[in-house]
Amino acid sequence: MGIKTYKPTTPGQRGKTGYTFDELTTDKPYKKLVETIKKSGGRNNIGHITIRFRGGGHKRKYRIIDFKRDKFEVPGIVETIEYDPNRTARIALIKYSDGERRYILAPLGLGVGDSIISTQKEADILPGNALLLKHIPVGTTIHNIEFSIGRGGQIARTAGAAATLMAKEGRYGLIKMPSGELRKVILECRATIGQIGNVEHNNISVGKAGRTRWQGKRPHVRGTVMNPIDHPHGGGEGKTKGGRIPVTPWGKPTKGYKTRKNKRTKNFIVKRRT
Repeated sequence: MGIKTYKPTTPGQRGKTGYTFDELTTDKPYKKLVETIKKSGGRNNIGHITIRFRGGGHKRKYRIIDFKRDKFEVPGIVETIEYDPNRTARIALIKYSDGERRYILAPLGLGVGDSIISTQKEADILPGNALLLKHIPVGTTIHNIEFSIGRGGQIARTAGAAATLMAKEGRYGLIKMPSGELRKVILECRATIGQIGNVEHNNISVGKAGRTRWQGKRPHVRGTVMNPIDHPHGGGEGKTKGGRIPVTPWGKPTKGYKTRKNKRTKNFIVKRRT
């Protein structure tokens, strides 16, 4: 995957960079694994905005991704590597030996014609293979990691993301998350070998505000430029800092304030992220 620049014919083109899409092998998704998406514009079922600064954007179709990797002991061949408008990672269409097709997240190094398998037993440590953590060697790079047995992968699913299996202690494996956090995960949970592809995603320069509008993101307004009725930081003569710690529009601290409330799982976190 490469990054291309554009001829600076306009101010928006001058700083913009984009993908070359060299790794893609088709421009049309597999129809049976596509669903429609209804946009909410950040509003709930009674029309109130519950997520600010959302709306508009290009139309998308959702690709059904197999995060659970629960097709056990059936080998599959990579048919295509495709673009997915709903995520930063690329996706791979797998054709299994029984004729079924499924999408998975495409790891780095996986190409058309490669063979993969999801198994409950031991298997080759190759990109795209899904195994139980207890069958993965210590030090292996993994992604699409489960937190609960059978729930499907929840961690390390974005472009370039990867975690590392650091150790195995009794019933638990110690995993270093992409954030640097060390966390215990049950060894009966599943993970996929390798690092997610499209690793140069963070080097893309958007170049212009309109490109973020295509993604469905509306302008994010700072609290300091609002009126006092709209935000605690608002008001004042000229440009002011607000005179208080940074807070949300509803008065909750936004820097250094812990919001994690799940005490049931806090014992699984060995070391907080840096």
